[in-house]
Order: sequence, then C-alpha cells, then structure tokens
Amino acid sequence: MPSEAAVLADTFTRVYLLPMGWKLGGAGIVFVAGWWVAGLVRAALARTLKIRRFDPTLARYLETSVGVGLRLLVVIVVLSVLGVETTSFAALIAAAGIAIGAAWAGLLANFAAGVFLLLFRPFQVGDTIGAAGVVGIVREVGLFVTAIDTADGVLTYVGNNKLFADNVQNFSANEYRRVDLTANLPTGLDLEAAMSHLRQALQSVPHVLKSPPPQVEILAFNATGSTLAIRPFCRQHDYWQVYFDTTREVGRVLSPAMR
Repeated sequence: MPSEAAVLADTFTRVYLLPMGWKLGGAGIVFVAGWWVAGLVRAALARTLKIRRFDPTLARYLETSVGVGLRLLVVIVVLSVLGVETTSFAALIAAAGIAIGAAWAGLLANFAAGVFLLLFRPFQVGDTIGAAGVVGIVREVGLFVTAIDTADGVLTYVGNNKLFADNVQNFSANEYRRVDLTANLPTGLDLEAAMSHLRQALQSVPHVLKSPPPQVEILAFNATGSTLAIRPFCRQHDYWQVYFDTTREVGRVLSPAMR
C-alpha cells in the first residue's frame, strides 16, 4: 500500500503539475506560432504596400505599428492560455497607464510627434534633411525615432519629438540648390576680368545648371582687397561634386592672376 507521502505527491502531480505543464506547453506553442504568424503578416503587409507603391514613409510606419499590435495580441493570448484573466490584465494596464505615461513622457512625446510628422509631411523617406544638428538622408520614420544616414556613413537615430520641435531643412524639396563659395582677391587685381574668367570656367563644371545661371558678384570690399561671391546652382544629388569641382576651378583661374 502506497505511503501517505506518495499519495500526496501523486495527487499534487495530477492536480497541479500536469495541468500547469499542459498550460505552459500550450502557452509556449501559442507564443512561438503567434510570433511567427505576426512576422509573416508584417512581411506580407510590407510586400503589399511596396507592390502598390504606397508612400514609403507611411508604409514603414504602418508596418511597424501592425507588428507591435500583433505581438501585443500574442502576449495577451498567451496570458489567457496560462489562465490569467485578460480583462483584469487590461484593467491593470489602464491603471498603470498614468504612472507609465509620467515615466515615459519623452517616449510618448516621440510617438505623438511621429504621428504629426506623417500628417504634415515636412520630409519623406529618401529626402536629404538637416535637423537637430544632423544632416543626411532619411532612411526610416519609425514609431519613436527617425533613422538618418549622414554623409560620412553614420546611421543616426533622432527622436521624433526633437525633429518636430526643431527647424527642419529639406534639401530635396526644391528643384535645385545653390552652392555658396567666396574668393578673396588682393587690391590692384582686375576684378571684371577675374569675374569674367570665373563665369566662363563655371560653364564647364559638370552638373552646373544653365538656368538659373551661375552668379559671380562682388560681395564685399575691405582693406586688403575684395571678396567675390561665387554661386552656381545644381541638383541636390550633385551638390558636393559641384562644390568640389567649382572650388578646383576657382583655384585654377585665380591662382595665376594673384601671382
């Protein structure tokens, strides 16, 4: 005849351990399957939006939002499988909302700013912008941060609230951009001849636009001579190449004249 301890152990196993084991196993299966399905749905949504040529900025925002929502749903289902009352869980989340909101005020502000960035659209994915001390190409507008690739190849994440509160320069919004350069000329140099040579030289610089035409004008006079403003126009993606080529042409034209 089994001992009392064996009977208690058997009862404990059948009443508590086995049901709990089944619940844990079922919860694990639901979690893995649900997480996998959520990933599939997110990937399918991303493909669908891409095929339909949906706006990249809004598409990535929707994709991220759907992914977060589905995974939160998976967690709630897992809790239900484990026997946790989801209505109580929701009430607990609501009750903790005030405390979480106070603790995560900055995070929630970034989320709200991300929504407004999508509504007002000061920039889109692929635009070159300058904001919050960062200049680069927008790679993604996320739920809380915006990813920007800088010119030196550094991927920088900037809080959406900081972008929304700061002045944003969108270098891709207009058809062309002006390159601003200056050149100091000593007293006694023929300014008109130098300016004429520079205008001719700028016409040979690749990617400099004919309209509007390049500007070469006297910017200022000082005790040592004069300062010229040299301002060619180009497309945004040609900016730095035109900047460097123009600088080289200015040196080529003016160096012999200043000897």
